[in-house]
Amino acid sequence: MRVLVTGAAGFIGSHILEAARELGYEVRGFDSLTPAVHDGMPSYIPDDVDMVVADVRDADAVARALVGVDVVCHQAALVGLGVDLADLPGYCDVNVTGTATLLNAMGQAGAARLVLASSMVVYGEGAYDCASHGRVRPAPRAREDLMARQFEPRCPRCGQALSTATVTEDAPMDPRNAYAASKLAQEHLAATWARLTGGRAVALRYHNVYGPRMPRDTPYSGVAAIFRSALEKGVPPRVFEDGRQQRDFVHVSDVAMANLLALASTEDAPAGGLRSYNVASGHPHTVGEMATALAAEFGGGLVPEITGEFRLGDVRHIVASPAAAEQGLGFRARVGFSTGIGEFSHAPLREPARLPVTLG
Repeated sequence: MRVLVTGAAGFIGSHILEAARELGYEVRGFDSLTPAVHDGMPSYIPDDVDMVVADVRDADAVARALVGVDVVCHQAALVGLGVDLADLPGYCDVNVTGTATLLNAMGQAGAARLVLASSMVVYGEGAYDCASHGRVRPAPRAREDLMARQFEPRCPRCGQALSTATVTEDAPMDPRNAYAASKLAQEHLAATWARLTGGRAVALRYHNVYGPRMPRDTPYSGVAAIFRSALEKGVPPRVFEDGRQQRDFVHVSDVAMANLLALASTEDAPAGGLRSYNVASGHPHTVGEMATALAAEFGGGLVPEITGEFRLGDVRHIVASPAAAEQGLGFRARVGFSTGIGEFSHAPLREPARLPVTLG
């Protein structure tokens, strides 16, 4: 089976490409190698990889890359948060238009199976229960509350404190920033493609992915890489809010495995539809715990600094149920938090691109 992996030179895509080759898949990579992210082909991409260097918005290049392809694993995306209005055009152009271009080309080429990289950000805030009103959906947190260090969402009906619950795939969608909106749009486009073509699609909603090859010191870095970069400089990690925001940290090797299981599952998925799955460990930790665990691995007595800073558009807690992925894909995360953080503290990261300096 020939697999096309878009975003194949990136953090997650490169691990998928590597794992798929190890399992005997015939793999073709596709990546723009945009100068804002890469200084040429990364050293971890083997020389013998069939790699198409082009933009996913380039319809002709995508059509050429799809020749002979059986299934597409679509990882290419502009990542990050996107909190300003000025971010909207970029996220829509790369993530939405790029995905639409790919899906149209797949329809023309007859490639009828798709695995899509989605994200937990499509849910907005996680699931919450009120003692008086049951399951509720809190509104986005107000700037005034965050400035007053009132970080926990409150019941929208009575104002009481809430308890967290696990998010399942049937939870209402509530994207709260430009990136989240673009990821949900990708799912909608994939579902439309499946209906129009009779194709089979699986969307994987990644939670907080970390591991080797994370980008270092860029706007695209995840919180784990940001904390590690600080520690390498001998600086305490700066933890936003009060550090108690809950996330599910899942190792990139587990995410790659989930993609391989999804590649196989598309053979049995119902034609003309899309299925979405959480890709998570099922064992949440706070952001403060992540920072503390990394600091302990580095030694030196550095203690994370709880800053109280915040970003509008960030959610407070999001804890996922991985049950559907285990039942539907046979996926269960294998790398525990302590083991993963221990490995990650010494794993190679991807250096930031050295953009040319323009002298005015």
